[in-house]
Amino acid sequence: MVCLGNICRSPLAEGILKSKVYSFKTFVDSAGTGAYHVGEKPDKRSIAIAKQNGIDITDQKARKFTKEDFKLFDLIYVMDNSNYNNVVSLASNEVEKEKVKLILNEVFPGENLDVPDPYYGGDFGFKNVYNMLDEACNIIAQQLNNNG
Repeated sequence: MVCLGNICRSPLAEGILKSKVYSFKTFVDSAGTGAYHVGEKPDKRSIAIAKQNGIDITDQKARKFTKEDFKLFDLIYVMDNSNYNNVVSLASNEVEKEKVKLILNEVFPGENLDVPDPYYGGDFGFKNVYNMLDEACNIIAQQLNNNG
């Protein structure tokens, strides 16, 4: 799961997907395309909305996405088109590029919609983002659980 700073959207997506996947072969992580918040916990509003939904993301620490992630992960879900372009630009080949997917394409195939960054949007923005990610993660988890 990848967003810009790894403190709002991608930590939520990581926590949501972890809560839905029961395959022991599945490892879920998150990162940011920027290094603005490396080592920090998720935004307090992400922590709060996750907690309201029974998910604890307080143990997460922001990190920067690296080229090594292409070797470590089979699927790389990004939150928006800017993240997509940033991640794909680090890919060494077509196989790595094909691992990168816009997360909302799971819900709206081929529409290339962005999960809005809630950082400046107040608490309601976080609830809205949570609901979007929850819907996408339901679909992803179903696929992973059926294949795992």
